[in-house]
Amino acid sequence: MFNSIMDSNGEYQSLLPQRNGQRLSQLPPVPMHGFAETEDDKLDLRQILAIARRRALVIAGVAIAVTSGIVTKVLQQTPNYEGKFQLLVGSVSGEDHLEQISESLNQSGGGQANSLDYETQIQVLWSPQVMTPIVEQIQSRYPEIDYNTLRSKLAIYRLQQTKILEVRYQDSNPEKIKFILEQVAQGYMNYSLSEQQTSTRQGIEFVEEQLPKLRERVDSLQQKLQRFRQDYNLVDPDSQGQVLTNRVSAIVQARQDTQTQLDEARTLSVQLQSQLGELGLSPEQAIAASALSEAPRYQQLLNQLTEIESQIASESARFTEESPTIQALREKQQNLLPLLSQEARTVLGSDATAVPENPESLASPSSMRLALTQQLVETRNQINMLEVRSGAIATAEQLMSQQLKNLAVIARQYTDLQRELKVATESLNRFLAVRETLQIEAAQKTLPWQLIAEPQQPQMPISPNVPRGLALGAVAGLLAGAGAGFLAEKLDKVFHSAEELKEETKLAVLGTIPFHKPLKKQSKLAKTAEKAGTPPLVSPLNKSAYRYHASPFLEAFRSLQANLQFISPDVPIRSVVISSAVPADGKSTTATFMAQAAAAMGKRVLLVDADLRRPQVHVMTDLPNVWGLSHVISSDINVKDVIQPSSLEENLFVLTAGQIPPDPTRLLCSQKMQHLVESFQEMFDLVIFDTPPMLGLADARLLAAHTDGIVLVVGLGRTDRTVLTQVLSGLRTSHARVLGMVANRVKSYTTSSYDYYHRYYREVPQETTV
Repeated sequence: MFNSIMDSNGEYQSLLPQRNGQRLSQLPPVPMHGFAETEDDKLDLRQILAIARRRALVIAGVAIAVTSGIVTKVLQQTPNYEGKFQLLVGSVSGEDHLEQISESLNQSGGGQANSLDYETQIQVLWSPQVMTPIVEQIQSRYPEIDYNTLRSKLAIYRLQQTKILEVRYQDSNPEKIKFILEQVAQGYMNYSLSEQQTSTRQGIEFVEEQLPKLRERVDSLQQKLQRFRQDYNLVDPDSQGQVLTNRVSAIVQARQDTQTQLDEARTLSVQLQSQLGELGLSPEQAIAASALSEAPRYQQLLNQLTEIESQIASESARFTEESPTIQALREKQQNLLPLLSQEARTVLGSDATAVPENPESLASPSSMRLALTQQLVETRNQINMLEVRSGAIATAEQLMSQQLKNLAVIARQYTDLQRELKVATESLNRFLAVRETLQIEAAQKTLPWQLIAEPQQPQMPISPNVPRGLALGAVAGLLAGAGAGFLAEKLDKVFHSAEELKEETKLAVLGTIPFHKPLKKQSKLAKTAEKAGTPPLVSPLNKSAYRYHASPFLEAFRSLQANLQFISPDVPIRSVVISSAVPADGKSTTATFMAQAAAAMGKRVLLVDADLRRPQVHVMTDLPNVWGLSHVISSDINVKDVIQPSSLEENLFVLTAGQIPPDPTRLLCSQKMQHLVESFQEMFDLVIFDTPPMLGLADARLLAAHTDGIVLVVGLGRTDRTVLTQVLSGLRTSHARVLGMVANRVKSYTTSSYDYYHRYYREVPQETTV
């Protein structure tokens, strides 16, 4: 990507200046604001190797110094030895006796078993109470050993999750280590025996103290449970609860069956009443008719009444109502009706109201009516019986439910009493068993701890570990050297690769010029002259250096010229300014070889030495500098008479600087210089201006305003980043058009392109020219 220009408002333009009424091709915009904010540092392997090669001396020096210091310290250390022994503080097959006793007592209280607290045990073994007798035994042979000395060198560890304690001791005397460990081992064994006896005695005393209380509690709970059974007439709450549950289930089933029968009887009663209603009788009338049909006197009176009514009907056919016969029969009829009603009331009693006004209608018995009436009476009696039974069942069910609720409370109390009694009984049994175990333990004399690894005299020192010290010294030296190298790289303010230059400036790198040894001497002379404040002594290069031959150095300039042409393929660039940020960056060399490459590619090229302060082009091209650019600007000399053809290429022409003027800036910014630039562009295909360095000088910026742009040459390993920042800031202010940058003095370890060039020209044999 190539550069754009910035307008007066700080915006970047992508068009090159007008020339002869036309614009050059549009260029992709490239911001030109000095150094852009870089992303997080990301170094690939190639960059790391490049840094290592650049800082090889720093890395090697720091690494050797650090490694030597560590190795010297390791070799000068006094040998230190370490001895150890191991103690088994518990039974291999399982819990030891004391742990079993503790577990039994904890279970009696409902707690969990507590195993040996190894951390606490280790602290006890370090305590003065245990260590004082051991120190006294050690001082009999080594009086200088006291508690603090022994404590500082003695280490006690638990081996992972085992029951083994490992005791270590360090000193420079192997015999002393063995003696001290033997005394410590014996002291710990004596402590374990004393601790066991003390624990056993205290355990027996504790058990004897607790046994009467436990017996008293067991007796009290047994009596309380007995009274509870007697008060509630209770044998087993579970079985009794099962019986009550079965009873409740039976009562519930009986209630459901009774309710079903009652519903059926009520349904049947409704049906019977409906059938009697079809016969014109209510249930009460049907019952009354049934009772009257079975009363003899009522039936006799009813028969007499029926007979008189029959006579009345018979006589009415012959006589009138006023006849004596009819009147007599009517009188008998009226006399029988009160008797019939009275007899009905006598038979029915309180149910006489159910008798209709014409009881004679019930005179003749009916088998259907009688059957329905009898079934209705039976159904009503059944309903009454079922209702009484349902009430009794409900009462019984309520009673059973209350008994079940009471039984639950009773069973809870009973269970609590039984549990308390069980716990108390188990506690009593455990304490009895513990007492027996402790008594047996007290009668035994075996040691609770075992010495499974006795102290041995150490043979090999543990420190210094010479192989490990040498390896650590080498690793530390490499790390320190690498750190110093990267620190030096971070503190370095110069560029080392074209990729770094492109990444930090965000400007296009048009070409990368490899390091060329024949130019090294010239660079040294330029640096010496720069320090002395005198014009650099530049010697002309051998002409063979300019002749084309297959080499990365010359091909780099042809690539540079090709990239410059590709910036604007439609309207090619006709004039360019070559400059650098500081002196001795190789701008004159770049301008000379770039001009030669363009001429070799068929262009008419004019190389103008516009460095009117320290001109170098005439020396590099081996041409006289009698008349030059300064004379053309300041006098009326024809420029064509001053331009000299170069022997390097047929199409290459050179305009030297001429006499150094007192004020070069005045000449370069003159109107005549502007006209010269325009005439140069008309006369030649490409005009290359070699200008002074840009730091503190305005020559290049003034001349660049009349050309198609400026190309900055940056010397890798030399140009300061801050200086380049100032130069780019000045270019931004002057609205100069930066076409790109040239990375000069690229070494093989800074970019891969040099390696590709070198490998290609080394492996492919060159063709010979006849």
